[in-house]
Amino acid sequence: MGATKKSASGVAKSGGAAASTSPGSSLVKWAYRAVIAFVIYLACAVLDRIKDRWYVFTPEHLHELAQAAVRAHPGDIDAIIPFIVSNLTAHYPSSAVAINMDASEWVFNNAGGAMGAMYVIHASITEYLIVFGTPLGTEGHSGVHTADDYFNILVGEQWAFDPPKLQMEVYRPGDVHHLRRGHVKQYKMHEGCYALEYARGWIPLMLPFGFADTFSSTLDFWSFGETVRITVREYLRNLSLGKI
Repeated sequence: MGATKKSASGVAKSGGAAASTSPGSSLVKWAYRAVIAFVIYLACAVLDRIKDRWYVFTPEHLHELAQAAVRAHPGDIDAIIPFIVSNLTAHYPSSAVAINMDASEWVFNNAGGAMGAMYVIHASITEYLIVFGTPLGTEGHSGVHTADDYFNILVGEQWAFDPPKLQMEVYRPGDVHHLRRGHVKQYKMHEGCYALEYARGWIPLMLPFGFADTFSSTLDFWSFGETVRITVREYLRNLSLGKI
């Protein structure tokens, strides 16, 4: 009798567990998740449509500025950078946008197999403006990004490969290489190449690509820390101005 009661109790418990995971209950959970996913998707879609209201810079103006810098100081990156920064600070009031004028803040950057150094001029959630390059030359994968990326070549050459076209693209000082959102290429900063790089879109979603090589290969956590420190500082400076 005792064994029979124990068995019956076990069946009752088992039946209760089965009831708690009934098909109806699972269906409600999945419906709830689907609603949350749809709301997140809808919010992202709306934000993506209106993100341009937070842009400060334009690709056209930055291209003109880069061309002016190249004409004023051909081949001299040490003179080109202060020329660009001084023109930016003269054109954009400090009440509208925060610009990092400390050109000594160069930090190594490894991304997509390419290595160079960058100086962050401006960083926000929707835009960044940097000078990126290397005197040695480097190449790698462009990455898949949620932002449009504009490389304004200052000195040297940038090469790109975009299959199924089997000839390389060549960008020289004064040229702009527009890498459209979601498009990928192989690219090379040829010997002694520096560019004024402007990205506009959802910048935080680009950061995993920018940081992945640190954790998978270089282990250069000092450069990682400096990049985070400078980027967060510039984010906060721009947020304080109401700029995202």
